Amino acid sequence: MRFAKMHGLGNDFVLINGFREKLPEDISSFAIEVCDRHLGIGADGLIVLTPPLGKQASARYLIYNPDGSEAGMCGNGLRCAALFAKHDGIVAEDEFNFEILTGLVRPQIINERLGIVRVDMSKPRLTPDDIPAKFNGSRVVGAPLLVLARMYYVTLVSMGNPHCVIFVDDVENFPVEKIGPQIEMHPAFPAKTNVEFIQLMGNDRLRMRVWERACGETLACGSGACAATVAAVLNGYIRNHAEVVLRHGSLDVEWAEDGHVYMTGPAAFVAEGEYLR
Repeated sequence: MRFAKMHGLGNDFVLINGFREKLPEDISSFAIEVCDRHLGIGADGLIVLTPPLGKQASARYLIYNPDGSEAGMCGNGLRCAALFAKHDGIVAEDEFNFEILTGLVRPQIINERLGIVRVDMSKPRLTPDDIPAKFNGSRVVGAPLLVLARMYYVTLVSMGNPHCVIFVDDVENFPVEKIGPQIEMHPAFPAKTNVEFIQLMGNDRLRMRVWERACGETLACGSGACAATVAAVLNGYIRNHAEVVLRHGSLDVEWAEDGHVYMTGPAAFVAEGEYLR
């Protein structure tokens, strides 16, 4: 089976062209196998592009976590998948639609040589039922959540997957590996949640670390950067635009007047090859 290995700011993926390759019946088990960093290729997720179910998209975008669960959405993965689709001849144009579990998203390749891709991530969902989360009210902004006998103030956003955003004073020294899994598995989140820890840097800059649902801490999360920007706007920290700073670079995120969130950033090929199984 032919594959490509790609990353978006260090968030890495194995990508398969499902238009061409014969996929295994159990893709979840295949994802566990492929993403294993010792016995497989190693990745934060497996992305498979297949023929779309409808007529509005060029491809269906499926993404699986290393534990085999289906993620539904991943911003860094979308940028990688857009370049991969163009590179592999699935699409000829630079702007097109992907089908995801929750609808359509629209990537646009800004600079193919540099790997710069802009993605219309659609509108954020803010009601607790849409997250999903067990909170009252129409929005959850700065709401208290008790974790290990300490109160954290959380803002919840769905970008097609759940996000719990927490603003902290010093993100580099924050115990993400301790608090992240406690919030991911918290009873308030019936489908678990991604957790973004955000430090306000001034001048519309946000420094982020992320604990991803079913992955642990990763180097970057595109949908998390979008959720963090929306959360910063909802809390009055910024207006509608942010540079989200991650360990290996930055993402440009705008919550535009049309209500959509637009994310721009890099993606890169690492390797291509044949996976033997």
